[in-house]
Amino acid sequence: MTLKPAGPGAGIVFRRTDLGEGALVHAVADNVSSTARSTTLSEGQASVATVEHLMSALTGLGVDNVLVELDNLEVPILDGSARFYAEAFARTGLEEQDAPRKVFTLDQAVEVSDPASGAFVRLEPSDTCSYEVTVDFGSHVLGVQQAAWDPSVDYAAEVAPCRTFVFFHELEYLFANNLIKGGDVDNAIVIVEHPVTREQLDRITGLFGRPQIDIREDGYLDNLQLHFPNECGRHKLLDLVGDLRLACGFLSARVTAFKPGHTLNTLAAKAVREQILLQR
Repeated sequence: MTLKPAGPGAGIVFRRTDLGEGALVHAVADNVSSTARSTTLSEGQASVATVEHLMSALTGLGVDNVLVELDNLEVPILDGSARFYAEAFARTGLEEQDAPRKVFTLDQAVEVSDPASGAFVRLEPSDTCSYEVTVDFGSHVLGVQQAAWDPSVDYAAEVAPCRTFVFFHELEYLFANNLIKGGDVDNAIVIVEHPVTREQLDRITGLFGRPQIDIREDGYLDNLQLHFPNECGRHKLLDLVGDLRLACGFLSARVTAFKPGHTLNTLAAKAVREQILLQR
């Protein structure tokens, strides 16, 4: 994947170089085609999967316009966070362009919810941008985690390093259904919510092609150390920032979310985009 400068007003556009020069996918909520464990965009015959971490880094670091050239379906997962994208942007530097930033405000609040789970994403009109997330999986390991971000907080240090996570009992199903083909125990926090046998542990570590891995006393696999006590909550915040960027610009809104996920996030982005288009 290569990121290239784009002119003012270009926004974020993906080009599938393996499909030809014209295989463009614009990063807008109208193009969301799947939210099964990640966010996939499709336009014409071209699709780009797992865009949320890159979209989050572009937003957190203040990048308005970029052409993303990709020679495959999926944006590289790297360590399961946005850290390496943020570090690459910092090394390369950003160019200030001779055009005003597109900052969208809301005429009225937008909320999408899932009554069955109680999950919601709410955006309210505000003069500033802020995000507050509460994560509750009913897990005795995770507990209830909260995370917040606004542009006064160092995104690269506080949000970007937070890695994706998965429950141990999901792993075998995901492998069997080819859903984590690019995953390994170095790019995911693994939460062991229920008792497992040594045989189960050995089978999973064998699938990852790694030596023996054990369970820590706090209920996580011992393959890595947490960057923050609420790293999983911060990762959900990272995802939300990336998914909401699909509203097609920077938002001036107070965002609060309870148990957010890619489906609700992108539905909220679509609702915001619809309101913005009505304003024009």
